Amino acid sequence: MIDVVIVEDNKIINDSLSSLINRAEGFSCIGSFLDCEGMLKKIEGLKPDIVLMDIKLPGMNGIDGVTVLKRLLPDLNILMLTVHEENDLIFDALCAGACGYLVKKTHPERLLEAIQEAHEGGAPMSSHIARKVTLFFQNRNRLAEDATLLTDREKDVLKELIKGKTYYAIALTLNISKDTVRFHIKRIYKKLHVHSQAEAVAKAIKKGYV
Repeated sequence: MIDVVIVEDNKIINDSLSSLINRAEGFSCIGSFLDCEGMLKKIEGLKPDIVLMDIKLPGMNGIDGVTVLKRLLPDLNILMLTVHEENDLIFDALCAGACGYLVKKTHPERLLEAIQEAHEGGAPMSSHIARKVTLFFQNRNRLAEDATLLTDREKDVLKELIKGKTYYAIALTLNISKDTVRFHIKRIYKKLHVHSQAEAVAKAIKKGYV
Protein backbone atom coordinates (compact mmCIF):
# COMPACT_ATOMS: atom_id res chain seq x y z
CA MET A 1 0.00 0.00 0.00
CA ILE A 2 1.31 3.44 -0.96
CA ASP A 3 0.23 6.03 1.61
CA VAL A 4 -0.31 9.49 0.15
CA VAL A 5 -0.80 12.93 1.71
CA ILE A 6 -2.29 15.77 -0.35
CA VAL A 7 -1.59 19.50 0.11
CA GLU A 8 -3.99 21.43 -2.14
CA ASP A 9 -5.94 24.57 -1.23
CA ASN A 10 -8.72 24.07 -3.79
CA LYS A 11 -11.24 21.97 -1.87
CA ILE A 12 -12.84 20.52 -5.01
CA ILE A 13 -9.48 19.41 -6.43
CA ASN A 14 -8.37 18.17 -3.01
CA ASP A 15 -11.49 16.02 -2.64
CA SER A 16 -11.17 14.75 -6.20
CA LEU A 17 -7.55 13.68 -5.65
CA SER A 18 -8.42 12.00 -2.35
CA SER A 19 -11.23 10.07 -4.04
CA LEU A 20 -9.01 9.04 -6.97
CA ILE A 21 -6.29 7.72 -4.68
CA ASN A 22 -8.64 5.89 -2.31
CA ARG A 23 -10.45 4.17 -5.19
CA ALA A 24 -7.21 2.89 -6.73
CA GLU A 25 -5.97 -0.52 -5.66
CA GLY A 26 -2.75 -0.32 -3.69
CA PHE A 27 -3.11 3.38 -2.83
CA SER A 28 -4.45 5.15 0.24
CA CYS A 29 -4.92 8.86 0.98
CA ILE A 30 -4.04 9.09 4.67
CA GLY A 31 -4.31 12.86 4.93
CA SER A 32 -5.43 15.89 2.93
CA PHE A 33 -4.67 19.50 3.83
CA LEU A 34 -5.50 22.94 2.48
CA ASP A 35 -2.17 24.50 3.52
CA CYS A 36 1.39 23.58 4.46
CA GLU A 37 1.08 24.73 8.03
CA GLY A 38 -1.69 22.25 8.83
CA MET A 39 0.17 19.44 7.09
CA LEU A 40 3.45 20.14 8.87
CA LYS A 41 1.78 19.81 12.27
CA LYS A 42 0.76 16.22 11.53
CA ILE A 43 3.17 14.89 8.92
CA GLU A 44 5.60 13.18 11.30
CA GLY A 45 2.74 11.20 12.82
CA LEU A 46 1.31 10.25 9.44
CA LYS A 47 4.63 9.17 7.87
CA PRO A 48 3.35 8.95 4.26
CA ASP A 49 5.24 7.43 1.35
CA ILE A 50 4.34 10.29 -1.01
CA VAL A 51 3.21 13.90 -0.64
CA LEU A 52 1.37 15.61 -3.50
CA MET A 53 2.16 19.31 -3.11
CA ASP A 54 0.70 22.36 -4.82
CA ILE A 55 2.93 25.45 -5.20
CA LYS A 56 0.68 28.48 -4.72
CA LEU A 57 -0.86 27.95 -1.28
CA PRO A 58 -2.18 30.30 1.41
CA GLY A 59 0.55 31.11 3.90
CA MET A 60 3.69 29.06 3.24
CA ASN A 61 4.09 28.23 -0.45
CA GLY A 62 4.67 24.70 -1.68
CA ILE A 63 8.36 25.11 -2.49
CA ASP A 64 9.11 26.36 1.02
CA GLY A 65 6.95 23.51 2.26
CA VAL A 66 9.16 21.02 0.43
CA THR A 67 12.25 22.51 2.06
CA VAL A 68 10.78 22.14 5.54
CA LEU A 69 9.46 18.65 4.82
CA LYS A 70 12.88 17.43 3.66
CA ARG A 71 14.41 18.64 6.90
CA LEU A 72 11.80 16.76 8.92
CA LEU A 73 11.68 13.62 6.77
CA PRO A 74 14.73 13.51 4.45
CA ASP A 75 13.65 10.31 2.70
CA LEU A 76 10.12 11.49 1.93
CA ASN A 77 9.14 11.56 -1.75
CA ILE A 78 7.36 14.79 -2.70
CA LEU A 79 5.62 15.28 -6.04
CA MET A 80 4.70 18.80 -7.11
CA LEU A 81 1.20 18.94 -8.62
CA THR A 82 0.49 22.43 -9.93
CA VAL A 83 -0.81 24.57 -12.78
CA HIS A 84 2.47 26.50 -12.90
CA GLU A 85 4.99 25.68 -15.62
CA GLU A 86 7.57 28.47 -15.26
CA ASN A 87 11.19 27.32 -15.48
CA ASP A 88 12.18 29.06 -12.25
CA LEU A 89 9.44 27.30 -10.27
CA ILE A 90 10.33 23.93 -11.78
CA PHE A 91 13.99 24.21 -10.84
CA ASP A 92 13.31 25.80 -7.46
CA ALA A 93 11.01 22.87 -6.60
CA LEU A 94 13.58 20.29 -7.70
CA CYS A 95 16.38 22.06 -5.86
CA ALA A 96 14.23 22.17 -2.71
CA GLY A 97 13.99 18.38 -2.85
CA ALA A 98 10.88 17.49 -4.87
CA CYS A 99 11.30 14.19 -6.70
CA GLY A 100 8.99 15.07 -9.58
CA TYR A 101 6.87 17.78 -11.17
CA LEU A 102 3.39 17.26 -12.64
CA VAL A 103 0.74 19.62 -13.94
CA LYS A 104 -2.84 19.37 -12.72
CA LYS A 105 -4.18 18.46 -16.16
CA THR A 106 -2.27 15.17 -15.89
CA HIS A 107 -4.59 12.24 -16.67
CA PRO A 108 -5.69 10.41 -13.49
CA GLU A 109 -4.12 7.12 -14.62
CA ARG A 110 -0.84 8.88 -15.35
CA LEU A 111 -0.96 10.54 -11.94
CA LEU A 112 -1.28 7.17 -10.23
CA GLU A 113 1.57 5.84 -12.38
CA ALA A 114 3.70 8.83 -11.35
CA ILE A 115 3.00 8.19 -7.67
CA GLN A 116 4.06 4.56 -8.18
CA GLU A 117 7.21 5.66 -10.04
CA ALA A 118 8.18 8.09 -7.29
CA HIS A 119 7.63 5.38 -4.69
CA GLU A 120 9.99 3.12 -6.65
CA GLY A 121 12.74 5.76 -6.82
CA GLY A 122 11.89 7.50 -10.09
CA ALA A 123 11.55 11.20 -10.85
CA PRO A 124 8.29 11.51 -12.81
CA MET A 125 7.50 14.68 -14.74
CA SER A 126 4.75 15.72 -17.11
CA SER A 127 6.05 15.24 -20.65
CA HIS A 128 6.33 18.93 -21.52
CA ILE A 129 7.95 19.68 -18.15
CA ALA A 130 10.55 17.01 -18.91
CA ARG A 131 11.08 18.66 -22.31
CA LYS A 132 11.66 22.02 -20.62
CA VAL A 133 14.30 20.43 -18.40
CA THR A 134 15.91 18.64 -21.34
CA LEU A 135 15.93 21.75 -23.54
CA PHE A 136 17.50 23.77 -20.76
CA PHE A 137 20.13 21.07 -20.48
CA GLN A 138 20.73 20.92 -24.25
CA ASN A 139 20.70 24.64 -25.00
CA ARG A 140 22.63 26.12 -22.11
CA ASN A 141 25.82 27.75 -23.36
CA ARG A 142 27.79 28.33 -20.19
CA LEU A 143 30.76 26.21 -19.17
CA ALA A 144 30.79 24.09 -16.08
CA GLU A 145 32.51 25.53 -13.02
CA ASP A 146 34.60 22.36 -13.03
CA ALA A 147 34.15 20.21 -16.11
CA THR A 148 36.23 17.41 -14.56
CA LEU A 149 34.19 17.18 -11.35
CA LEU A 150 32.28 14.10 -12.57
CA THR A 151 33.57 11.07 -14.43
CA ASP A 152 32.18 10.23 -17.86
CA ARG A 153 30.16 7.36 -16.39
CA GLU A 154 28.73 9.60 -13.66
CA LYS A 155 27.71 12.06 -16.36
CA ASP A 156 26.02 9.22 -18.27
CA VAL A 157 24.04 8.30 -15.15
CA LEU A 158 23.05 11.93 -14.57
CA LYS A 159 21.83 12.28 -18.15
CA GLU A 160 19.52 9.32 -17.59
CA LEU A 161 18.34 10.75 -14.26
CA ILE A 162 17.44 13.97 -16.07
CA LYS A 163 15.08 11.90 -18.24
CA GLY A 164 13.31 10.71 -15.08
CA LYS A 165 14.43 7.10 -15.40
CA THR A 166 14.41 4.64 -12.49
CA TYR A 167 17.60 2.91 -11.32
CA TYR A 168 16.45 -0.24 -13.13
CA ALA A 169 15.90 1.62 -16.41
CA ILE A 170 19.28 3.36 -16.12
CA ALA A 171 20.96 0.00 -15.53
CA LEU A 172 19.36 -1.42 -18.69
CA THR A 173 20.26 1.63 -20.79
CA LEU A 174 23.90 1.74 -19.67
CA ASN A 175 24.29 -2.05 -19.49
CA ILE A 176 25.36 -2.00 -15.85
CA SER A 177 23.87 -3.44 -12.66
CA LYS A 178 21.46 -1.59 -10.37
CA ASP A 179 24.11 -1.79 -7.63
CA THR A 180 26.56 -0.03 -9.93
CA VAL A 181 23.96 2.66 -10.63
CA ARG A 182 23.50 3.15 -6.87
CA PHE A 183 27.28 3.36 -6.42
CA HIS A 184 27.59 6.08 -9.07
CA ILE A 185 24.65 8.03 -7.66
CA LYS A 186 26.12 7.97 -4.14
CA ARG A 187 29.38 9.39 -5.54
CA ILE A 188 27.43 12.02 -7.50
CA TYR A 189 25.58 13.08 -4.34
CA LYS A 190 28.86 13.39 -2.46
CA LYS A 191 30.58 15.40 -5.21
CA LEU A 192 27.66 17.76 -5.75
CA HIS A 193 26.89 18.10 -2.02
CA VAL A 194 23.25 17.12 -2.48
CA HIS A 195 20.94 14.66 -0.75
CA SER A 196 18.35 13.69 -3.34
CA GLN A 197 18.00 12.67 -6.97
CA ALA A 198 16.08 15.82 -7.87
CA GLU A 199 18.68 18.06 -6.21
CA ALA A 200 21.45 16.29 -8.13
CA VAL A 201 19.66 16.75 -11.46
CA ALA A 202 18.84 20.41 -10.82
CA LYS A 203 22.36 21.30 -9.66
CA ALA A 204 24.06 19.41 -12.47
CA ILE A 205 21.95 21.22 -15.05
CA LYS A 206 22.30 24.67 -13.50
CA LYS A 207 26.05 24.33 -13.03
CA GLY A 208 26.65 22.71 -16.41
CA TYR A 209 28.28 19.58 -15.02
CA VAL A 210 26.81 17.33 -17.75
